[in-house]
Amino acid sequence: MYTQLAAWTGPGPWILLIPLVWIAVVVLVVALLRRTVWRRHGCGFGAGAVSAAEHPLAVLGRRYAEGDIDAEEYRAKRAVLSEPPPGGTGGGGTR
Repeated sequence: MYTQLAAWTGPGPWILLIPLVWIAVVVLVVALLRRTVWRRHGCGFGAGAVSAAEHPLAVLGRRYAEGDIDAEEYRAKRAVLSEPPPGGTGGGGTR
């Protein structure tokens, strides 16, 4: 038994892969959260991020719920806010 322990030379260079695997796991989890949960809940990590409280449709719904505007005005404004932007589907159109 003592001869086997004396011949052991250590874990070897493969031990360096374990921290790299954990770093990859953490990076993948953060990337997955950024693409799904954080984007859906409006966490302000990006420069153009708008929280749910500042979204125009949320403000319109809150005003309607509080009685500031009536149902007809709510429907008209919601239709304007919900229509697609002019110029097609957005994203680099030509002028």
